[in-house]
Amino acid sequence: MTDIFREVDEDLRRDNFLGLWKRYGNYLIALVVLIVVGTGAYVAYQRYIESHRLQRAQEFIAAAEQIGKGDNSAAIGAFAAVAQSTDGYGILARFRMANIKNRIGDDPGAVAIYDAIAADSAIPSSFRDLATILAATHSLDKADPAALTTRLQPLTADGSPWRFSALELTGLLAHRANDDARARTIFTKLADDRDAPAGVRARAAEILASLRG
Repeated sequence: MTDIFREVDEDLRRDNFLGLWKRYGNYLIALVVLIVVGTGAYVAYQRYIESHRLQRAQEFIAAAEQIGKGDNSAAIGAFAAVAQSTDGYGILARFRMANIKNRIGDDPGAVAIYDAIAADSAIPSSFRDLATILAATHSLDKADPAALTTRLQPLTADGSPWRFSALELTGLLAHRANDDARARTIFTKLADDRDAPAGVRARAAEILASLRG
């Protein structure tokens, strides 16, 4: 009798399973297909990204080789092509273009690139802040001191990784604007700040001595 009841129970379970399969089988198949297709698409995308990154790396290296050959124009053109990308190589290519322009005496061209990087919200803030520092460095004796000081002001905050460079530039701008009292205050702070890099502290002490006469 026990065997009979077991067989009946198994038949009922089988019938229930078949009923459920008829009702939901198509959905289950669709879900499995979706998972398989999604996984395949993800793997394909990762391969594309890796291939794209490798291509950008090769293009970046090829552009850098033009500098070694002494062909700055070709290097700028090659880096400009890499700079069309929004990845890390694209960002680095823009910095290299500005660096080349600076080395060949085209400071306005270099500053224009740095300003464009600083204004690009798609670029991480650390790179945009660095571009602001470099733009200020290469326009220190030309740009309006008040306007440049305003641009640097957010970078002088205690939490900024560029605060020491920003303060040093701000002190130089104060001196250029004939505000030596402010310049002395800034350079005194830098010279006494043990968290500041040794080079910044040394320069601050030298400038402070010259300001004091």
